[in-house]
Amino acid sequence: MRPRCTLPAVNRPANAGALDVRDPRLQEHPLLGTPRRDTIVTLLLAAVTTTIFVLMANHGSRDVLQRMDDAFVRRMVSIRTGWLTVIAKFFNVLGLVYVTLPVRLAIAGFLALRRRWWHFAAFVSAIVLSEVSIGTLKSLYDRARPAGSLVHTSGGSFPSGHAVAASVTAVAAVIALFPEEKGRYVWGTVAVAFSLVMGLSRAYLLAHWLSDAVAGVLLGTSLALGTALVVHAIRERTTARAGHQAREYRAHL
Repeated sequence: MRPRCTLPAVNRPANAGALDVRDPRLQEHPLLGTPRRDTIVTLLLAAVTTTIFVLMANHGSRDVLQRMDDAFVRRMVSIRTGWLTVIAKFFNVLGLVYVTLPVRLAIAGFLALRRRWWHFAAFVSAIVLSEVSIGTLKSLYDRARPAGSLVHTSGGSFPSGHAVAASVTAVAAVIALFPEEKGRYVWGTVAVAFSLVMGLSRAYLLAHWLSDAVAGVLLGTSLALGTALVVHAIRERTTARAGHQAREYRAHL
C-alpha cells in the first residue's frame, strides 16, 4: 500500500480559517457589532444634528435659541467657583491641538502597526471630515461668541470646535480600539461623558454658547458613527466579493 500524501494543498482546499490566518484584514473585529441598531442610532443622531443646524440658520428659531443661551450664561456665571473654573480650564487644554493631534496620531499609528486598515480608514476619515467641517461651518454661520470668556478664543462660535474634536476623537477611538463587547460599552460611556463635560466646560468658560457646545458634540458623534457605518458597509461588500471569488476558484479546481 502506498503511503497517503498529507500535504494540505493536495488533500484539502484552502478554507476560511486559512484565509483568516493569511489575511490580516479578516482578523479585525467588526467596526459595528449590530449594524441595524447602529444604523438607526446614527440616523437619529444625524437628524437631531441637522435640526439644530437648521434652527440656527433660521432667524426666528435662532432668536429662541439665543434666549435659551443667554439664560444658561447667567446660570453659569451665578454658580462660578474656583474649583469649577480650574476643571473647565483643564478641559480647555485637553481640547487644544497640542493635545488632540498627538493622541490622534498615536491611535492612527497603532492601528497602522496592527494592520487594522478598516479601522484606520474609519478613524482617519472621521477626524479629517470633522476638521474640514469645523472651519467651514464656523465661517458659514459666523456667530459671535459670548462676552467675557475666561480663556483665549478665536474664530466663529458655532459650532464648538473643542466639542467636535473631543467627541469625534473619543467615539471614533472606542469604535476602532474595542470590539463589540462589555469593554466597548464601558469605554463608549466614558467617551460620551467626556464629550458632554467638554461641551459644558466651553459654555461655563463663556468660550461658547450652550447651543454651540450641543451642536459640536452632536456633530462629532455623528461623524464618528457615520464614517464607521460607511466603512463597515464597504468592508462587508468587499469581504463578500472576495469570498464569492474564492468559492468560484475552488469550484473550477
